[in-house]
Amino acid sequence: MSITAEKKQAVIGDYRRDDKDTGSPEVQVAVLTERIKELTVHLKAHKADHSSRRGLLKMVSTRNRLLRYLRENKRETYLELISKLGLRK
Repeated sequence: MSITAEKKQAVIGDYRRDDKDTGSPEVQVAVLTERIKELTVHLKAHKADHSSRRGLLKMVSTRNRLLRYLRENKRETYLELISKLGLRK
């Protein structure tokens, strides 16, 4: 259900600002997006897994808060990130 360490490092490498960046909002949104994608696939196969569904909703909520922060404070970064991740319209 969770992403592998190699996959997570690859995502961090794609979205980080510099070599030591692992916690910027852009990286957090990208990692959450990957986790959400994998959990969505899991929930399509296991429809009765309500605890995982709750975790999915919490991750989506956290991602939305991070995206709201980016939208309000760093508009250019926000627009670039959502186009890169394929979020929104």
